[in-house]
Amino acid sequence: MSKRTERTSAAGKVEKAFGDALRQLRTRRGLSQEDLGFKSGYHRTYISLLERGLKSPSLQTVFRLADALGAKPAELVGSVQTMLSSSRGKKRRGR
Repeated sequence: MSKRTERTSAAGKVEKAFGDALRQLRTRRGLSQEDLGFKSGYHRTYISLLERGLKSPSLQTVFRLADALGAKPAELVGSVQTMLSSSRGKKRRGR
C-alpha cells in the first residue's frame, strides 16, 4: 500500500468514527438529523454526510455540533478517539 493510500484510508477511518460518534450522541439526545441541523445551523443533508463519514468537519463545525447537542467538543472528539483505539486493538489481536 502506498503512503498516499495509507493516509487516505486513515483519514476515512477518522471520518467514519466521527460520523458514528455524532450519530450515537444525536440519537441519545433524541434528535433527528433535521433537528440537529436546525439547532446547529447546518442542513440535514450535511449532517447525513458527516454521519456517513463522507465529509470531514472543520474544528468550528465540531464546536457548533457539540453545542447543539449540549455536549463539550472534547466529549465528541473523545468518543472518536475511543472508537479508533478500540478498532486498532481489534486489528492487532486479529493478526
